[in-house]
Amino acid sequence: MKQKYLILNDKKQKQIKIQEYAELNKEQLSLLCEEAYDYQNIKAAMSAGPEALVAALRTNNLYPPGIYAEKIASAVAELYKAKDQESMELFFDDINLLTKGRKTAKVVEQIEDESEDLDEILEDGYEDAFEDKDDLKKIDSPIEVADDDFNDGDDDS
Repeated sequence: MKQKYLILNDKKQKQIKIQEYAELNKEQLSLLCEEAYDYQNIKAAMSAGPEALVAALRTNNLYPPGIYAEKIASAVAELYKAKDQESMELFFDDINLLTKGRKTAKVVEQIEDESEDLDEILEDGYEDAFEDKDDLKKIDSPIEVADDDFNDGDDDS
């Protein structure tokens, strides 16, 4: 899913606003939510560090993944400090998030190109041990199976 975050610096109301858009339909972004943060809260969170700013920006409605949240927090800090810039846009594609951290597999052991004879692989040697099936019929068991006696599981009686 493709996402866009529009970060607005509303100087009149002394707020930073974040609008989250997502591609719900092909090639069309829809507004999911908008959150507003007072300058005082942004300034206090920025002074406490990047993790505090990420925590301050996350809400029940706006909770982006960690990588996105760090970039959003960085953009908010940059926009807060900028005197003439009024907005910033961040675009994310979840396919990049999913494939970014993948590691390539290492070859532990080379597989030989020569394959063994299929008959050798399938040869198990068990046929000789079980040729005399009469031994299986001689097993005494205290368990008896009733042919017609069964219960349908009703516990009401």
